[in-house]
Amino acid sequence: MSDSSRSSRSSLRELLAQRYDDLKRRLTWRLGSAELASDALHDTWVHLEDRKEQGDPVKSPAAYLMRMATNLALDRLQRERRYMSAEEMETLMAEIADPAPGPAQTVAARDEVEAVARLIESMPPRRRAIFLAVRVDELSNQEAAVRFGVSPRLIGLELKRAHEYCMAHSPKHG
Repeated sequence: MSDSSRSSRSSLRELLAQRYDDLKRRLTWRLGSAELASDALHDTWVHLEDRKEQGDPVKSPAAYLMRMATNLALDRLQRERRYMSAEEMETLMAEIADPAPGPAQTVAARDEVEAVARLIESMPPRRRAIFLAVRVDELSNQEAAVRFGVSPRLIGLELKRAHEYCMAHSPKHG
């Protein structure tokens, strides 16, 4: 290694040490992370130690250091996105909720469905029939009125009474 290569490398390292705070501030602004900026400057220091010099001296050392640190930071981000540790993978998997209900949720849902069915069964027959026609069979109020031979207004009134009945007799609201 030539003396000029050593001096070029050492002068870049000296400049990095002297301007560390300024370089870190600028990198933090550019990268959006003080931690990433610190890591990038450390990587730059190590890279300067390990690199083999080309013969040409650096024309703008501060800009060269910024460019090198930015590139090393971007390389680091790509590596981190590409690889996850087993611990990170376990943490991620633990955070992802299992969409299937557990046994307790299944039993609770069945109990709730049975309670609603009993509540509907306990309604007066015409109200129950209108309620099921509109809410389950998805008939419009007009279609239900034709089916039951009553006015659409009476269908709306029976639906309101069915709703009130459910609210009054529901364990969660009663």
